[in-house]
Amino acid sequence: MQLDSLNTLIAPDMKAVDAVIRDRLHSDVVLVRQVAEYIISAGGKRMRPALVILAAQATGYQGSHHHELAAVVEFIHTATLLHDDVVDESSLRRGRQTANTLFGNAASVLVGDFLYSRAFQMMVGVGSMRIMEVLADATNVIAEGEVLQLMNCNNADIATENYLQVIRYKTAKLFEAAARLGGILGGASAELEDGLARYGMHLGTAFQLIDDVLDYSGDENETGKHLGDDLAEGKPTLPLLHAMHHGTAEHSAAVRRAIEQGDREELPAVLTAIRSTGALEETRRYAEIEAQSARDALSSLPPSIYRDSLLQFAAFAVDRRH
Repeated sequence: MQLDSLNTLIAPDMKAVDAVIRDRLHSDVVLVRQVAEYIISAGGKRMRPALVILAAQATGYQGSHHHELAAVVEFIHTATLLHDDVVDESSLRRGRQTANTLFGNAASVLVGDFLYSRAFQMMVGVGSMRIMEVLADATNVIAEGEVLQLMNCNNADIATENYLQVIRYKTAKLFEAAARLGGILGGASAELEDGLARYGMHLGTAFQLIDDVLDYSGDENETGKHLGDDLAEGKPTLPLLHAMHHGTAEHSAAVRRAIEQGDREELPAVLTAIRSTGALEETRRYAEIEAQSARDALSSLPPSIYRDSLLQFAAFAVDRRH
């Protein structure tokens, strides 16, 4: 299942979102424009903005604020990417040099700050305290997730639930907020709004779990990043935890060393452990459960082509190869 086919329904809306993004990226400071445009132009799946659009349309919204809020969500996401790449010392994203590699860490951090502050300027313009509350809370939780992930780096003894908490904070929270925003714009009932939020949370969790699978199985030309990047950063993701807990003593020792030392040189031994224990299949099973929970959360959403697309998004999150 390709994301392009899912986006066909909302192509005019996404074109309007892109126009908002280009307009709102403007700054009189040249370096701000250069760095922001560099990372935005790298593309990406734009799933979070699409969620705002689909949820708004599925709940009957007729205005244009969904374009502005979709751009806000994309700016928040882009800011986290800029900061992430500095923290992780990443050199490749979406098949291109990261902004910090090209422009330096200082520029990446400061332009990330610009995108955050521009996002808050834009949400104020929508004139809804409820929307500001949702986005402010989401941004704060995402920051907590970043810190939790930093604390868990090189920790081979992290519990699976603690690992999942990082995902829910760092990744799933913005998916959750995006879907909830669409419901708020559409005047959804409290029950329906909460259902959309649960959908986003489970969708985001499934999405990140598959990212963790692809880190040990994806084609670098498709994923746009190096195989084993998470390993080099000492991130104890679910495939590693499963291999460590269900492998032989030799497997467990190799995975533990790799996590604690953040060493890509252990990658061959880690891949052997992952394959031997079915760790990728188990992680994918977790993702499929989350995707099903996402679909179940839409039970109170009236039937429509937009609801169908949200259901298809849940399938894409698990079936994708990049």
